[in-house]
Amino acid sequence: MDERESLTAIYEWLPDAGDDAAVVDGLVFTTDMLHQKADFPAGTTRYTAGWRAVGASLSDIAAMGADAVAAVAVYAAPEFDLDELRAFIEGAREVCDLTDCRYVGGDLDQHEEFTVATSAIGRTETPTLRSTASPGEILCVTGTLGRTGAALRLFEQGASERANSLFQFEPRVAAGQALTPYVSAMMDSSDGLARSVHQLSEASDCGFAINWDRVPLDETVRELATTGTEEREFGLYTGEDFELVFTIPQEQLDHAREASSVPISVVGNVTDHGVTIDGEPLPDRGYTHGR
Repeated sequence: MDERESLTAIYEWLPDAGDDAAVVDGLVFTTDMLHQKADFPAGTTRYTAGWRAVGASLSDIAAMGADAVAAVAVYAAPEFDLDELRAFIEGAREVCDLTDCRYVGGDLDQHEEFTVATSAIGRTETPTLRSTASPGEILCVTGTLGRTGAALRLFEQGASERANSLFQFEPRVAAGQALTPYVSAMMDSSDGLARSVHQLSEASDCGFAINWDRVPLDETVRELATTGTEEREFGLYTGEDFELVFTIPQEQLDHAREASSVPISVVGNVTDHGVTIDGEPLPDRGYTHGR
């Protein structure tokens, strides 16, 4: 089975799984694993690896509308280099600082491939789930999409400094908390907008109609993508942009925009069934772990 099929089976076995994080007695838990080959292209610094790995778990906390409390990481590598370890910890600490969260350590292990496993914990009494969208609402995203696709292109071109900068995203913890009183369903875009919308559709038993010209592409996408097809690939399918994807009643949009510290774009509508873009079926594909 692939990752998506495996997750579907797990959701059936574990009732607390299925959202970006599990919620138990007001505490929000999440964990992630990243690998050298799949997640850290040649040229990725250990500072960026620490930032990005811990940030991925903090993004899950954000998607639940929770307050981030603490994060830990397992750092595994063929050998330990003191400068690399220090850089990793600095990156992890600084992304935590952005979200008023504490990075409190973790574990070390030797492994044939540089691998990081991260966990984060948060708090909320009113978690926002994926399963509560309703037809008639609108579909929105925070920030811009396609940064990671553009960064991967820059890594390929050897422009590592700029690529590392794009990889250092800000987890939307503050935005998630601000949006929670207004949104109906929410998740992060770690698997790409297309797959995220399909996951929302499945969880909420509804459909979506997206307008491509409303999707907020990062300025680097139009600079680095060589065709319109590549722009769509970066904006819809590459994933790992870690923005928030959410549904909201139209009458709450202005309130949400006033409350949010980041831009919000309306990209479509919630429908009864089907997932389309400009009237055509939107493929259910996106980032896959271990690609």
